[in-house]
Amino acid sequence: MVNKTGAQSVDDFLAALDHPHKPEILALRQIILAADPSICEEIKWNAPSFRTTESFATFHLRAKGGLQLILHLGAKVREMAATGIDVADPAGLLKWLAQDRAAVTFTSLAEVHAKQPAFTALIRAWIVYV
Repeated sequence: MVNKTGAQSVDDFLAALDHPHKPEILALRQIILAADPSICEEIKWNAPSFRTTESFATFHLRAKGGLQLILHLGAKVREMAATGIDVADPAGLLKWLAQDRAAVTFTSLAEVHAKQPAFTALIRAWIVYV
């Protein structure tokens, strides 16, 4: 279904999604939304994306070797892109792609559940920058 702005709802997108990691996508979606009440979701860049005041996370649905979530600081280049951000990652979940962008990869639903506390803490730390 398309909403008033012409955008497809995340629920409709996910209902139609045929993806080998759909259980992981659904679990991560719930974890992200529960991490902070200011987080909302939308379809952006042809995938479920999350935002507070600015977009900060987007599923990479074509990733090889698991399901990836790309953490970023939005669509516009910001000053922090040059200096980077300081996000605690004691569990080693982040693979830095640039100073202001990183990927988190999960290969199974069991891994999502096992790393949920660390992932939730990571999301809470990341959204401080958006």
